[in-house]
Amino acid sequence: MKYPVSITKENMHNYSLSVVDLPGCKVKAETVDEGLTKLKKVVGDHLEILAEYGEAVPNAQLIDYHLKQNENVIWAIIEIDIVPYLGKSQKINVTLPELLIKKIDDRVSKSPEHKTRSGFIASVCLNELSKEI
Repeated sequence: MKYPVSITKENMHNYSLSVVDLPGCKVKAETVDEGLTKLKKVVGDHLEILAEYGEAVPNAQLIDYHLKQNENVIWAIIEIDIVPYLGKSQKINVTLPELLIKKIDDRVSKSPEHKTRSGFIASVCLNELSKEI
């Protein structure tokens, strides 16, 4: 999932970065790159706690939504694989056409973000489920 990150310059030597869709996920850093790296760790820890308590992973708002709320902020996006935080994996039996399975496997083999067929299918499902009906 892609989460918008607000970036504000606090002073000459510090930035404040925050994932506004995940309250409490904030860091301070000397550079934006350092802040994004630290923020990914903070978000992972936050999502791990949510999973531990059986809480749902909050959906990310579109960056355009946040731009309307606060135009005086620099925005970035971090991508977080939320599949590990959705709870224990369960095996299911799914029937798909052979050519579709070949296309999925081909995409997975060429994609650095998808390591398995199941991960790819979970990611696509999450993307569809996050859309407004």
